[in-house]
Amino acid sequence: MATLSLQNIRKLYSTFEAIKGVDLEIEDKDFTVFVGPSGCGKTTLLRMIAGLEEISGGDLLIDGQRMNDVGPADRGLAMVFQSYALYPHMTVADNMAFALRLAGVPKAERNAKVLEAAKTLQLDHLLHRRPKELSGGQRQRVAIGRSIVRNPKVFLFDEPLSNLDAALRVQMRVEIAKLHERLNATTIYVTHDQIEAMTMATKIVVLNGGRIEQVGSPLELYHHPANMFVAGFIGAPKMNMLAAQVTAVGANDVTVTVAGGIAVRVPVLPTGLRVGDQVTLGLRPEHLVLGAEGIPGRAVVAEHLGAQSYFYVDLGDGQTVIVQADGQNRTQVHDQVRLAPNETACHLFGQDGMALPRSTPPANDLAPPTPIRAVR
Repeated sequence: MATLSLQNIRKLYSTFEAIKGVDLEIEDKDFTVFVGPSGCGKTTLLRMIAGLEEISGGDLLIDGQRMNDVGPADRGLAMVFQSYALYPHMTVADNMAFALRLAGVPKAERNAKVLEAAKTLQLDHLLHRRPKELSGGQRQRVAIGRSIVRNPKVFLFDEPLSNLDAALRVQMRVEIAKLHERLNATTIYVTHDQIEAMTMATKIVVLNGGRIEQVGSPLELYHHPANMFVAGFIGAPKMNMLAAQVTAVGANDVTVTVAGGIAVRVPVLPTGLRVGDQVTLGLRPEHLVLGAEGIPGRAVVAEHLGAQSYFYVDLGDGQTVIVQADGQNRTQVHDQVRLAPNETACHLFGQDGMALPRSTPPANDLAPPTPIRAVR
């Protein structure tokens, strides 16, 4: 397989700069996911790697060799598109072998490679069928198989699951993850779905406005977001963001006051903060506990999902937070509730949106909430 190095990569469309100086290292056998909202530049960046978009500035290196001026067919990459792009008049076997036939690979070798890939993808019993006789998931596997037979250095996936229904997306996520494990292939995968990113990636690259916001493993980004954008984008449901004011600054913590006059002590280093500063308190839904004490609010929506429930709570000041609770929780819509935050799991963001560095590791999901204190 291969390593990739993106060095100050830029993309200009006339006067519009779509990619604004991206630096990124992708190691051999990594499963790297580009994730971000629509228009963030993730597909443009993938197409630049594939050679389908010209690089306006910077260098793209594959295995240490500069590839800026090398054509797509000579980069040793294979791309799976959002649309299956299968030839409707060809069988599964012919679709998978088409690129090899164009390359002049002997028929016996083509057939052997197609059969091997088909067995890997559990398509060997479907080789005689045409695309119209396949399900959506089977068509997507054929498109993946067409890439596998070329034995590429790097696999590129451009939102390959977006055309599938919810159940099939889950199934294909599992299949792609298992395929990566079997092939040990360097893979770059583009999606706007952060659940896909969290469940498949070894490394996530969060993009926003043509720039990288943060790079790291799924759990690194979940527990240590660099800023409010990453904190709000990674995680489903997303992190709650509460307006807060600094009321005390310690050597290894900062105390802030939120809605209802409740004080929360956050274990972060108070870099540059002073009493009276306006900040943002970040709390995952699983780190708020419905109880007898805490931030007052009113349940306005309840989502019961069986093993767990989500409650949307109006704090009465224009802020709404999401609380994760046990599936047996009996809270009803319109109930007055109190929310106790797990202080050791809180995040604090300055006025620039950047996260303050933690002074202690974040608590795990099972840690009990630290008692809160009302401001007198």
